[in-house]
Amino acid sequence: METSITYGRVVDLTHPIRPDIPRWPGDPPVEFEPVASIGKDGYRLRRFSMGEHSGTHLSTPSAFWHDGVGPAQIRLESLVSAAVVIDVSDLTMRDPDYALSVDSVKEWERRNGEVPSGCIVLLFTGWERYWDQTERFINADAGGTMHFPGFGMDAARFLLERRGVSGLGIDTHGIDPGADTDLSVSRFALGKNALVLECLNNLGTLAPNGATVVVGRLPLVGGSGSPASVLALVP
Repeated sequence: METSITYGRVVDLTHPIRPDIPRWPGDPPVEFEPVASIGKDGYRLRRFSMGEHSGTHLSTPSAFWHDGVGPAQIRLESLVSAAVVIDVSDLTMRDPDYALSVDSVKEWERRNGEVPSGCIVLLFTGWERYWDQTERFINADAGGTMHFPGFGMDAARFLLERRGVSGLGIDTHGIDPGADTDLSVSRFALGKNALVLECLNNLGTLAPNGATVVVGRLPLVGGSGSPASVLALVP
């Protein structure tokens, strides 16, 4: 069956990659090393290294389970999806530990219609505003506990089981609230082979519905996730 996608503009949901981007505590640094230069070699080439879960990225089930699907095996159809955007940026300004609730999802539905099956739900927390403030983006307290918003478990279960969505995405460093050290929402979502996107950008420019998300990933053999280039096609 052929699928037709029409759009009027393209929005880049990806953060540029630099050595100073916010990183999850303990993750390897982002490094660039010159290999060849125009003056010496006639062309320019760099080598770079970074963690699989740094920058705008996707997580895969292999992050938690030995037999889980990795970025090289991910179902290609899951990388192109209709998207809905739930805006909670006003709430996170008051509560950095905000967790999306089922009531908030149902309130969104009262205004915009039922969340459609097969879509990816993007949670716009407004946290992208802190991307250039590394410590503020991670927002760890003196004990090392991080404080940033995410999906509550009840909301994630409702969306994945009751609404049949295909994935969850967010503009923070994890779909789990930062204080959830067990990463329970990630484990639950990936256990259902849902697409998980993190550290997204420009979600505030998208309407509540109507966009199509296209995800590019590196097919890293044996990987647990991958840096991603994420585009939104907007009518």
